[in-house]
Order: sequence, then structure tokens, then C-alpha cells
Amino acid sequence: MGTRTWFCEAQSLWQKGAVENANKRLRRWLCRDTDTNKLSQEELRQPCAGLNATPRKCLGFRTPAEVFKANLLGRGYRKNKLPRQPLSHLG
Repeated sequence: MGTRTWFCEAQSLWQKGAVENANKRLRRWLCRDTDTNKLSQEELRQPCAGLNATPRKCLGFRTPAEVFKANLLGRGYRKNKLPRQPLSHLG
């Protein structure tokens, strides 16, 4: 596939910033001591929806859901720059 991989060292939080940022965002909905095995599918969907609806600076202040949809429609984020103003989820 030609994909390059890199493995960070255990207990080296500074080597995996994206993972730590995602964990921090998840903790807005789920406490550290939450047993995710006991959560229903709907209880797991809520944090996912929240994460996908949060605008990100790295995406030009678009939400991951908007960028994903643009890629599905063939208007990829990297190929063509999306407008700076995020689309409203209210229609």
C-alpha cells in the first residue's frame, strides 16, 4: 500500500497528540471511569455525533462531518478548498 507507519513509545503522551486531543474531547461526554462496555449503542452515538459536529481549526473551521460529506460528494477537502464559512446544520 505504500503507507508509512510510526509507533510511539508507551507512556509518551507528547508523541501522540491527536489521540490525546481526541481523548480530551471525549471526556466532555464520558468520564474517565465510565465503563463503555455497559453503554448502549445510542449512548455511544451521542459523543460521536458531538465530536463530528465540532468545528476544527485544522479543517478550516469546518466540522469533520462537513468535510466527510464533501469528500463523499467528490468535493474533497484537500483537492478543492471549501468556503471559510461553515454550513449551518439547521438547514
